[in-house]
Amino acid sequence: MEVKFVVPGPPKGKGRPRFSTVAGHAKATTPKDTVLYENLVKTEYQRQCGEARFEDGAMLDLRVVAYYPIPSSKSKKQQRLMEAGVIRPTTKPDNDNILKIVADSLNQVAYKDDAQVVDAQIRKFYSRRPRVAVVIRPAAVPESLEGGGPG
Repeated sequence: MEVKFVVPGPPKGKGRPRFSTVAGHAKATTPKDTVLYENLVKTEYQRQCGEARFEDGAMLDLRVVAYYPIPSSKSKKQQRLMEAGVIRPTTKPDNDNILKIVADSLNQVAYKDDAQVVDAQIRKFYSRRPRVAVVIRPAAVPESLEGGGPG
């Protein structure tokens, strides 16, 4: 099984929890924009993939392509280069935070836990249609593991 879905809008990264002390107890609060984006990812997955869910314990490969909006403040030449993929985003959100928000959002929806993701790739591009494209599939068994791993 392989599932593909798209989250419309600019990529968002996982926000850091805010810590506070209430009546002597530490409390972590997830930022509101993180919660909203996680709900959007979950909703789009369910809308586009239905009830598709990977088996508990399955080893998964998660691919994410984040398409950032092309800044209107850039020259027409730079905008064309961005659209062609010659110039790519080096701005926030960081790759790891984009991957984290997508993977966390899909816990108990696409799979039991994002710990099942054993292979992942994230790529950043510019586009006139900002979005995050996601593909989840079973992880391939590598033919050889150069530089480490079993064998």
